[in-house]
Amino acid sequence: MKPPKNRFKAEIRAGRQQIGIWNSIGGSLVPEMLATCGFDWILVDTEHAPVEVTDVLPVLQALAAWPEISPVVRPAINDSVLIKRHLDQGAQTLLIPYVQSVEEAEAAVRAVRYPPRGIRGVAGLTRASRYGTVEGYAATADQEICLLLQVETKQALARMEEIATVDGVDGIFIGPSDLAASMGFPGQPGHPDVVAAIEDAIARLRAIGVPPGILTPDRGFARRCIEMGTVFTAVGADLGLLSTAARGLAAEFAG
Repeated sequence: MKPPKNRFKAEIRAGRQQIGIWNSIGGSLVPEMLATCGFDWILVDTEHAPVEVTDVLPVLQALAAWPEISPVVRPAINDSVLIKRHLDQGAQTLLIPYVQSVEEAEAAVRAVRYPPRGIRGVAGLTRASRYGTVEGYAATADQEICLLLQVETKQALARMEEIATVDGVDGIFIGPSDLAASMGFPGQPGHPDVVAAIEDAIARLRAIGVPPGILTPDRGFARRCIEMGTVFTAVGADLGLLSTAARGLAAEFAG
């Protein structure tokens, strides 16, 4: 069997816009439903959601029925053991949160690569290797792993070019909420200073040829980010959409 290709990596490398949605509701049913909605990628969140490593496996299995949908997994932390476990169960694209330095970026790269280029542990019978049926998996897997790093503080933004150009980094995701907090505006991702910092970061990433990404439920700002050059753009989250719809429905029939 040939190594599985990473469609998402190929698309963002080619500069083709990928529209995504956040999945933080545990279980495989919601992401499976989201796969029918027309998005290009679905982020499975284990950082800010009650979702563990083993919970991600049935999600990946469910989404496998939709090869045009790219699963992206966010580990809880930049940890080589967590990263290894997500990769072994078949995740090909990871979004690593809270990367603050070149050293942390390099650690993430080592974690997703097999020796001698990295430290990912080698196991034979994993879902990633189709249980040992992918020819030469250990020798070729690195080519299809997509590593996205999350830059989400003003300190990280100051070092962004250095972080983004670490060999093995495929894209930089800007985190508006944490960035707002680090700039002294907690809960205000739409503050003019935060918006200006995000727009500057997108422009800087485009200037060095690194694909930028973002999550924003503000549809106007999402369009603005796309115009400026984000290549992987998440435009909503399942829990937020459910909450908004449910509150609206309750309000419609209240009193």
